[in-house]
Amino acid sequence: MNDEIFALCDFIRETAYSIHAYLGHGHNEKVYVNALTHRLQKQSVTVLREYSSEVFDEDGTLLGIFQADMFVDNRLIVEVKTANENHDEHTAQLLGCLLSSNVKHGLLINFGTCRFFIKKYIFSRHHPKPEIIP
Repeated sequence: MNDEIFALCDFIRETAYSIHAYLGHGHNEKVYVNALTHRLQKQSVTVLREYSSEVFDEDGTLLGIFQADMFVDNRLIVEVKTANENHDEHTAQLLGCLLSSNVKHGLLINFGTCRFFIKKYIFSRHHPKPEIIP
């Protein structure tokens, strides 16, 4: 199972890198989300865009809804950014998505810098400190 998710992440990393090499940096986030969705779907990978999940308080009260950029293959949240640099807020946003949705694996991709950036995060309620895979 872990091998499958790591293979999926490797495939997305290679695909995203080829998009970055082709388009460069400077477009808005939607362009990169569209490009990544298009290329993944061409390879028969299931992609849900603007994936929504409800966030509840411990007593079951609905607090709000978060929206991830992409939910891939029904097991991986992908957040796409176009910032000039990588910020802790982006990581916090992805980790919040993982926590709220009970999805264990996430990718943070930043197309906004000259140097391509991608990081994989694994989140578990048993180990609240996320594991970061370079």
